[in-house]
Amino acid sequence: MISYIARRILYMIPTLLVISVISFILIQLPPGDYLTSYIAQLTETGESVDKATIASLKKRYGLDKPIYVQYFMWIKGVLQGDFGQSFEWNKPVGELIWERLSLTVIISLFSLIFTYIVAIPIGIYSATHQYSLADYFFTSIGFLGLATPNFLLALVLMFLFYKYFGLSVGGLFSPEFIEASWSWAKILDMINHMWIPVIVIGTAGTCGLIRIMRGTLLDELRKQYVITARAKGVGERKLLFKYPVRIAINPIISTIGWTLPQIISGATITAIVLSLPTTGPLLLRSLMSQDMYLAGSFILILATLTVIGTLISDILLAWLDPRIRYERRL
Repeated sequence: MISYIARRILYMIPTLLVISVISFILIQLPPGDYLTSYIAQLTETGESVDKATIASLKKRYGLDKPIYVQYFMWIKGVLQGDFGQSFEWNKPVGELIWERLSLTVIISLFSLIFTYIVAIPIGIYSATHQYSLADYFFTSIGFLGLATPNFLLALVLMFLFYKYFGLSVGGLFSPEFIEASWSWAKILDMINHMWIPVIVIGTAGTCGLIRIMRGTLLDELRKQYVITARAKGVGERKLLFKYPVRIAINPIISTIGWTLPQIISGATITAIVLSLPTTGPLLLRSLMSQDMYLAGSFILILATLTVIGTLISDILLAWLDPRIRYERRL
């Protein structure tokens, strides 16, 4: 196991370097750059920009250099902990990301906890009570949740709460707490506003995991070792949780690592609809404005978390399921 983890960590280094190159190239693929968009905005407002100003801005942002020079300047800074300067915000990229990261992590973690706490027990119950009224009910809810986009559910809830209760469920804080410093009152206000984003963001994931847990557990319950154990008189509860549930949960464990980038990126469209101050809308805005250092840093962070998360999932699978072995074959 130790040698497997060491090899995987060594493989991560070239993988991340390749991802960083591809990410930077993808950001540069759209025609123009941030400066082009900036000048277009000034032109739309009736302002004129002379050539000297354009040359000065290109030199300031390093846009007068070849793309490979820009990449090496950026990656050199990243390796030193400096993600560069955001063109649009005129602030360090690291500062912009950290400003929104805490709220993003809090919302995403609560959504994940909600998803697993609700989905796994319902999936187990639905599988062990196949074709019962409850199974049909949860199956219908699951299909409905999978078919409904999160942003549409957010719009529906915002409309219903405002029309029938006169409440605005957008944002994470009441108006008086938006610019206020952190205090217990602000934390309680955030908790009061958080349950709508948690439910909205967690709905699709919850319904998906219910379907996965139900399907995989049904497959395990039909296998011969379960039938044999029942014939030998093993208690149903002991039999269920000792083997079938442990094996059926493997597909869920294998995707836990993918939640790391989701925690950072957040549900972008849902965050925009609900006016959530998370990193998702910031990433979208950086891509639209071609703010290459901000967008590139975001993509690199998400890719790094995906690679690390995949490693974590593999380690958890090896620990949970003794049938899985990561030994080098000769």
